[in-house]
Amino acid sequence: MITVEEAIEAILQEIRPLGLESVGIHDALGRALGEDVAAQRSNPPWDNSAMDGYALRSADVAGASKDAPASLKVVYDLPAGGVPKAAVGPGEAVRIMTGAPVPPGADAVVMVEETEAGNGTVAIKKAARPGENIRRSGEDFRAGDIVLKKGAVIRAAEVAMLATVGAPCVFVHKRPRVAVISTGDELAEIERTPGAGKISNSNGHALAALVAEAGATPVQLGIARDTKESLKERLEAARSCDCIISSGGVSVGDYDFVKDVLAEMGSRMLFWKVAMKPGKPLAFGVIAGVPAFGLPGNPISSMVAFEQFVRPAILKMSGHNAIVRARLDARLLAEVKIKPGRTNFLRGLLKIEAEGLTVAPLEGQGSGIISTMVASNCFIVVPKDSAGFKRDAAVKVQPFDPSVFLKEYGG
Repeated sequence: MITVEEAIEAILQEIRPLGLESVGIHDALGRALGEDVAAQRSNPPWDNSAMDGYALRSADVAGASKDAPASLKVVYDLPAGGVPKAAVGPGEAVRIMTGAPVPPGADAVVMVEETEAGNGTVAIKKAARPGENIRRSGEDFRAGDIVLKKGAVIRAAEVAMLATVGAPCVFVHKRPRVAVISTGDELAEIERTPGAGKISNSNGHALAALVAEAGATPVQLGIARDTKESLKERLEAARSCDCIISSGGVSVGDYDFVKDVLAEMGSRMLFWKVAMKPGKPLAFGVIAGVPAFGLPGNPISSMVAFEQFVRPAILKMSGHNAIVRARLDARLLAEVKIKPGRTNFLRGLLKIEAEGLTVAPLEGQGSGIISTMVASNCFIVVPKDSAGFKRDAAVKVQPFDPSVFLKEYGG
């Protein structure tokens, strides 16, 4: 039985990023860039006004004040999108809008609030420094600069950058297609009321949702019954995908066939037990180059195993650089007692308090208790050699819900 760290390392050594495809920038959200993006032009492309006001020569208003304003001749108006008609000469000013090019001869812009318009003139009520309220050409970036690096995740800010440099399409890594298979005669499709001895196939839908949250495309292949033939049929159908996930059938029961069928199909098995709780029975192998995960059948165990192992694999496959959930320090609000020997992932509620992060372990840590998974927003990570922690101890937490950093707002 290998450790969590050994399992992650073994899995990631088998994973390679998928190839690239060109997509429109709005279809690139959440995906990883497949190449560096260089600017074809500078931003701003020319010196422009940061304010509505008057472009002028700072020397002409050196002594200006509210009590002694400098009077300048307004030679023309320059709106955003316009082109300067002429240079600004001594004693002259141009009425300029935000974003308009600074006309030749002008070296400052005074905001309109510091002026008073007259009949063809303007009174400037403050001195101006050279360069004041002027955005310089290339102050953001210059032509040829690398503005986005390979592996960067496309967010709204990256879309803004791509639009600014005039890149309507971009090369990103392909989305992995991930086959999701549930196993077990006890499972019923969720559209039907489970009969005697049956339970709803929650794992198939939960894992498909986790796959989608990780940025991949879930391919749901339904339920494999407790026969080698049924499982093999589903796995054969899954081989056209980039990754395979099954849940259930990886323990030591008479009908736990996953690792046997994977072996019969020529899979190269790397491991099938991990020293963790929940999620100990976990198989990983490679079928003809396709990574295959056999996750536990208990709902929480399968979700914990997905978070620790499958999600990083999907993100690496998708070309991401950051692929492992961050672990933060938090103060524990209740004592935790654990039997040493396995890394434990306890469901917790993480909060941001005035003194820092706090985390409370939730009641009901059983592998089938979905309600505490719904109520939690992090895992409390208890190392395999630890017997637990006293109240107020500093512990590592692994947030999996971004809303932990949001506050409720009621109006």
